[in-house]
Amino acid sequence: MRKRVLLIEDEPNIIQAISFILSRDGWTVDTHADGQSAMAEVARRTPDVVILDVMLPNRSGFDILQDLRADPATEKLPVLMLTARGQKRDRELAERYGASRFMTKPFSNAEVLETMRQLTGT
Repeated sequence: MRKRVLLIEDEPNIIQAISFILSRDGWTVDTHADGQSAMAEVARRTPDVVILDVMLPNRSGFDILQDLRADPATEKLPVLMLTARGQKRDRELAERYGASRFMTKPFSNAEVLETMRQLTGT
């Protein structure tokens, strides 16, 4: 059975790259680009993993992560946080709010695949 990932990201180049990498590896990739409606999209799609950008239009990825962890339906959902800013503060916030993994842009294809496989145990 194919694994489903919801990529919440607003940069077209990143969306295209991750979608290509994961689709080629057998994933079903759904995408969403708005922070305000991200929680509703997670509920609608019921992904196996969420890839969540820190900087989104209308709402921060950190805020979304906090909501995911506060909701019993998604509190254990694996979340890979992405950021263009690899600052220590961002990494610490992601860890404090319960991110499963944290990755900075740019990233390698192999790094994305390996992280996703670790998050799903495949």
